[in-house]
Amino acid sequence: MQTRVALALPVLAGLMAACAPRTDAPDTAPAETQPAETPATQPPVAQSADCTPLETRPANTPSNQPAFAGQTRVCGVNSNVAYDVAVVARGLQKPWSVEPLPDGRFLVTEKAGQMRIVSAAGQVGAPITGVTPVDPRGQGGLLDAALSPRFATDRTVFWSFTEPRDGGNGTSVARGVLSADGSRLEQVRVILRTQPTYANNMHFGSRLAFGPDGMLYVTMGERSDPQTRPQAQQMGSHLGKVLRINPDGSVPRDNPFVGQSGALPEIFSTGHRNIQSAAFDGQGRFWIVEHGPRGGDELNLVQAGKNYGWPITTYGMEYSGQAIAGASTQRAGLEQPVYYWDPVIAPSGAQFYTGTAFPGWRGSLFIGGLREMRLVRLVIQGDRVTGEEHLLTDRRKRIRDVRQGPDGALYVITDEDSAELWRIAPRS
Repeated sequence: MQTRVALALPVLAGLMAACAPRTDAPDTAPAETQPAETPATQPPVAQSADCTPLETRPANTPSNQPAFAGQTRVCGVNSNVAYDVAVVARGLQKPWSVEPLPDGRFLVTEKAGQMRIVSAAGQVGAPITGVTPVDPRGQGGLLDAALSPRFATDRTVFWSFTEPRDGGNGTSVARGVLSADGSRLEQVRVILRTQPTYANNMHFGSRLAFGPDGMLYVTMGERSDPQTRPQAQQMGSHLGKVLRINPDGSVPRDNPFVGQSGALPEIFSTGHRNIQSAAFDGQGRFWIVEHGPRGGDELNLVQAGKNYGWPITTYGMEYSGQAIAGASTQRAGLEQPVYYWDPVIAPSGAQFYTGTAFPGWRGSLFIGGLREMRLVRLVIQGDRVTGEEHLLTDRRKRIRDVRQGPDGALYVITDEDSAELWRIAPRS
């Protein structure tokens, strides 16, 4: 992967003090924050006259205009793919991630701190022992899991979690070897403790993804509060960043800020708000979907050393309805999102489809929607979104994660106290 170095822009002291979110701001904008009196003015639709975007509700920030054609509200598309949805398992306790195993089973994390194996027939196993302790309050807990690229031989599992610490908590990453019978994790060690430690329960990130370069990419949140939000622009903090590490936790020598005074060497990109969706495409490019504030969920194509703007640039607003002080939609030297949603979908989980079971979906990006309770499919050509489709809308379930299985089916977990694992397969 080619790396390009770009210094993160400093944040002015006034902006650092003024960019203050509501301290109880959720990942999903509550329904009451979508006022009926919002003006009906919409951003211009940059398609042909007969294009019908899926999103027709009033925007939260109607005065914000996209930077280029097709950056928001692209044409709705219909892939005409016939599929069936089967419930594989029920009774999962607030699951956060699902990781299909090579043998047809599933590794599932539950927010409260349990990791379980679900059989192909849907039997939910007992909690796997050896998982690190977690702080499950608010948005924290046991978060993502990823298999080693050599899992078939080394049986190594990586997971991210909210680690209880003196003075607060923080996002950490651990690794361990799954026993042959799947009952325990052995040789467990924490390989990354992000800094700083902070005492709240919001915006931890966190997705894990192995790149084609063999490196582990870790997505972070900026912890939401006025004191931490500006750290998305500060190089001495891991908050609001994408991080890149070796599988043993060491720092790759070609990371873009290695050797820069005052910069943490794990940093790969800067200026992010709260990233809970991440996936590599078939070309080896890294895409993330991050929670915006009220409006402004963003799809970003991440490149080494680039700055994605938060909280200097955004297409959203405060949960209170006020403009984000000092912010604009564009700023020289800062990257624009490839696509954004206003109102938000509240993204969680992402998967580029590469299988053969659904030829009409090959190359599509699938994103779980929490607030909007749907599975979002994006058609991407080059580095632009050209179509959007919404699936599973009739089920009215918050979608927490979506992954492709070895069989080419898509597997989805819902976000509930007693949640389900679904299999999306071609209609027989």
